[in-house]
Amino acid sequence: MIRNFRIAVLEQQGHLFNWVPVCLGGGIGTYFLLRFEPTVALLCLVTAMAAGGALIARGRETDSAALVWCLTLILTGFTLAGVRAQGVAAPVLGFRYYGPIEGRVVGVDRSASDAVRVTLTDVVLENVAPNRTPHKVRVFLRAREDGTAPKPGMIVGTTGHLSPPAGPVEPGGFDFQRHAWFQKLGAIGYSRTPLVTLSSTGGQATILALRMRLSKAVQARMPPHVAGFAAAVTTGDRSAISQDVLEALRIANLAHLLAISGLHMGLLAAFVFGAVRVGVAVVPPLSVRINGKKAAAVIALATSAAYLVISGGSVSTQRAFVMTAVMLTAILLDRRALSLRAVAVAATIVLMLRPEALLGPGFQMSFAATTALVAVFGGLRDREIPLGPKWFRPVSAVVVSSLVAGLATAPFAAMHFNHLAHYGLPANLMSVPVMGTIVVPAAVVAGVLSLVGLEAVPLWIMAQGLGWIQGVASFFSSLEGARSFVVTPGDWVLPLVAFGALWVILWRRPSRWGGVGCLVLAGVLWSQTERPDILISDTGGLVGLMTADGRALSKPRGNGFVARSWLENDGSARDQEDAASLWKVSEKGLSVMPIAEQGRLIHLSGKRALSAFQGCHQGDILVTNQTSDVRWTCQSFGPENLRVLGAVAIQISPSGPKVVSARQVSGRRLWHATLPHPDQ
Repeated sequence: MIRNFRIAVLEQQGHLFNWVPVCLGGGIGTYFLLRFEPTVALLCLVTAMAAGGALIARGRETDSAALVWCLTLILTGFTLAGVRAQGVAAPVLGFRYYGPIEGRVVGVDRSASDAVRVTLTDVVLENVAPNRTPHKVRVFLRAREDGTAPKPGMIVGTTGHLSPPAGPVEPGGFDFQRHAWFQKLGAIGYSRTPLVTLSSTGGQATILALRMRLSKAVQARMPPHVAGFAAAVTTGDRSAISQDVLEALRIANLAHLLAISGLHMGLLAAFVFGAVRVGVAVVPPLSVRINGKKAAAVIALATSAAYLVISGGSVSTQRAFVMTAVMLTAILLDRRALSLRAVAVAATIVLMLRPEALLGPGFQMSFAATTALVAVFGGLRDREIPLGPKWFRPVSAVVVSSLVAGLATAPFAAMHFNHLAHYGLPANLMSVPVMGTIVVPAAVVAGVLSLVGLEAVPLWIMAQGLGWIQGVASFFSSLEGARSFVVTPGDWVLPLVAFGALWVILWRRPSRWGGVGCLVLAGVLWSQTERPDILISDTGGLVGLMTADGRALSKPRGNGFVARSWLENDGSARDQEDAASLWKVSEKGLSVMPIAEQGRLIHLSGKRALSAFQGCHQGDILVTNQTSDVRWTCQSFGPENLRVLGAVAIQISPSGPKVVSARQVSGRRLWHATLPHPDQ
């Protein structure tokens, strides 16, 4: 067995670099799975072990050296994640705040409820010391009167409520506190007071201001029905897109066309590269003096960098730029641009710069699609398998690429977004070519011609392409059964899917097909997923009970984000109001549902309901969002213990209810520093 392993490793020579981001990702994932925060001393020890491993394995080409390198990279990934988490440390608000809020605008967008929200930095809060004031805060504007329209760089003031970033809506759910930590976002809240301008020359937001001006200029020159779409794909500003258009794009699996990611960056670079190369070739004095291919790569790289800056430099755009830059650099170095090694280099760079990106759907889906496409087309090229007659190959290439990318990203999309788009393939086949051949080229030409005021014609062409894409989204999203909902899988499903797929693609022996076993096992585990019988929000404001007809919610309104997340994780198509109709008794803040054989699930919302409550019995579970000094005879959850536990999940069994809290699952990490300790 050992001999077979050595032979297998030796057969990987020349391809082992492709495993570098996999091993780094293993270390990064291990760091985020911990339920405690590694100390600085532990990080130093891990770093020393990684350095020692590198010295031992350096210059050796044996099977043992490959194992040492693997362990070294895992340790390196662990250290990178720990150092990154320590490096972005910033104050987090530790209490609920109400009062004046001042700050400089560094972000303007819209929430899922279509409310304008602003992100502020250089924050000033009344009676809060500077060293305890968050670096950034995000405020939802709910004023009934119009105030100052927020603009980048402007220093504004308002009066509002702020709270620390919320934890997971259920044990094991998405941890917004962790997400906010890496964005240095220390508080979120809302204001019903109109914004006032304190200074219109805050500065330090030149790029954002330029982006917003470009966005408004694009919108002003486009038909209203596609103006928001055009601004999104050119500048990354999604604030003008209607919720109806967004929902149609999501259902048709075309929402990726909004995010400035690998597709847009790749199409832009490809168009510029091809245009420059053709331009050099048709000018004989230039073609004999310079290398047209490398000149095109340099200009395409510069254009991609400019697009990165103009579009706001989001994480997905940075990742797309890194991938594009690696491939264009490969051309400059006379290497194959589209190869698994190039994808591995890009993934390694992204993970080293932003280890937390590993946990995001953007990283997982973009690299899943890219890796699968390179592997499939590389296999077709190496085996000299044609995609039909020469005249038909562009069409067949689009079909194959859409099919491969769709299959590669579907599991990750389902795991993160809880739905499958049944018409995603035809929708993408009818839209992606239009984006690549009409929208992106027209946008580039419009950008060039805008210097002399001749951008009207290419912008009109761009509008036709965007109108077609929106029409495709509207058509497919309106079809019956356009999407189905799936339950959120357990913790082991995502690692099994990722490792199984990577094993099939990267391993160089017939045993690679063992990775299919991992994929099958992941599917079996996913199909056996059990959702909690009872879910309780971290404020006690909402309770959900699983019934034979789906999850019943204790309230038809309020705690909308929590309700929506629970239902999505259940794989349910219901909305909150529909789910609340399943609750048996609900009146004046008192909601009651029978559980088990004799017990009840009781939810008290508001002081009146609490004061009028007559008491509970053994076997009942009581939840309230109000503080109470009463010692209940039943198991109870209120603000006092929920502040320590976080959201709670309860599984009902013959031996009694099994309670799991969000804090038990997530542990106590840097981003949980403001939470009370269970012993306090």
